[in-house]
Amino acid sequence: MPRRVELRVHPDVVLDEAELRRAAARQAKVPVAEVATAIVRRRSIDARRGRVWLQLVVELVLRDEAMPPSTTPQPVDLPALSGEPPVVIVGAGPAGTFCAWALAQRGIGAVVLERGKPVRPRRHDLAALTKHGRLDPESNYCFGEGGAGTFSDGKLYTRAHKRGDLQRVLEAFVGYGASTEILVDARPHIGTNRLPTVVGAMRQHLESAGVRFAFGTRVDGLVSEGGRVTGVRLADGTALGARAVVLAVGHSARDVTRWLHEAGVPLTAKPFAVGVRIEHPQALIDGLQFGALAGHPALGAAAYRLVEQAAGAGAFSFCMCPGGFIVPAATEPGGQVVNGWSPSSRGGRLANSGFVTEVGPDQLAAAGLDPQDLFAGVELQRRLERAAYDAGGGDYVAPAQRLDDFVAGRDSKELPPCSYPRGLAAARLDQLLGGLAAPMREALRRIGERMPGFVSAEAVALGVESRTSSPVRTERDPQSLQSPGMAGLYPCGEGAGFAGGIMSAALDGIRVAEAVGREMGATVTQSRDP
Repeated sequence: MPRRVELRVHPDVVLDEAELRRAAARQAKVPVAEVATAIVRRRSIDARRGRVWLQLVVELVLRDEAMPPSTTPQPVDLPALSGEPPVVIVGAGPAGTFCAWALAQRGIGAVVLERGKPVRPRRHDLAALTKHGRLDPESNYCFGEGGAGTFSDGKLYTRAHKRGDLQRVLEAFVGYGASTEILVDARPHIGTNRLPTVVGAMRQHLESAGVRFAFGTRVDGLVSEGGRVTGVRLADGTALGARAVVLAVGHSARDVTRWLHEAGVPLTAKPFAVGVRIEHPQALIDGLQFGALAGHPALGAAAYRLVEQAAGAGAFSFCMCPGGFIVPAATEPGGQVVNGWSPSSRGGRLANSGFVTEVGPDQLAAAGLDPQDLFAGVELQRRLERAAYDAGGGDYVAPAQRLDDFVAGRDSKELPPCSYPRGLAAARLDQLLGGLAAPMREALRRIGERMPGFVSAEAVALGVESRTSSPVRTERDPQSLQSPGMAGLYPCGEGAGFAGGIMSAALDGIRVAEAVGREMGATVTQSRDP
């Protein structure tokens, strides 16, 4: 049988098949002449302590052994679904789509309702925003097929390893057209140029089995009777019945949170984070992370993950996009929001990342808001977004400040080149953020001391990065996954407060599908909230 070994090697080794074979043979304690081939099954970069290594899991195939099959995962077989779907899923992001996928495998049909558009026409709305400043509140970087992640990078890295079968989700993405490299890389990434095609292929497969998708269909309320949900009310006033309703609406569906509250569905405030998006030359980041090996073909564009405790709060990088681009991610007219993405090549000359600070009761109170108000977090987000819009002069121009000026608390006389398509206007982001700027500035000062050049005139901060997660959680029972007091309602994914990215949202969608299946009598694998 093929055997696997773990290797820690110089990046040059993976570019030389013979050298890789020799290194793997030594580790396995077999003669190199007996090794037919060495296949890299897992790959990660270790750039700590000033040295750069590749951590590999390598499978050896000896000359007297058969080569392992090189099959690429294919879409799972789905049974033909018929009859009226018993489940309504609100939202066609990763949580909602994977919920429909997992339900279909159990023979349970669903209709997926999405306020935005399918990926292809959605591209036109994004172009109208990035080129002309025309925002469609129903179809944008947050709303539409695939959710916020479709056009925001496609990063698949997650620390939610206890929430479900990560490999199952990764293989599903490959089956629908993602590169097999996501099965190898420790930090897998599809790329915004490829993810829309993958999302569309998954939806088409589900439709072929009988799952229904309705785009341009906003849900404005629940229909219930006797403490049990019986359907949803659409924006046109019509009602759609269901035995179960899955709410997978994403972190920016503020209107949904409002009508859930009015319907008496249990909600609680939760911590979230806000800040700015920072951008550097990718070459600078490569040099800081990889030193003399910057630009090495086995390493690609460098990423970073930064965490600091400063000024009584945490500050950290978020959604880092090597070789990427910054985009306008607003959902409400008059509000300025930024996000980032990378193509699959990560070949752009700039690198961007959110840099944010945590917001809890203390920060809300310091901003003059009542921490007991369920919607205080939403109000803070909205205030910052409107202030950023005004500071940029409108038209979704981004207010910006050189990063060294942000840390020093001074005006920026000029701004460095930036990937943001709507243009920049010099502004005092350190003042716009109020007290929230203090932990970010102190954290960046410390980071700059140990990473020379990170805080410099070459780097720029844009405002505001405010949609890191939902400030409100829709509560659910940890075993049934249903809303307490509203049987048949299943809060799900990032908008409900139970996920934080594509992978964790997809896993939560699968777990909710299992819970729905248990309730409806299907045989499923048990799972619980962490």
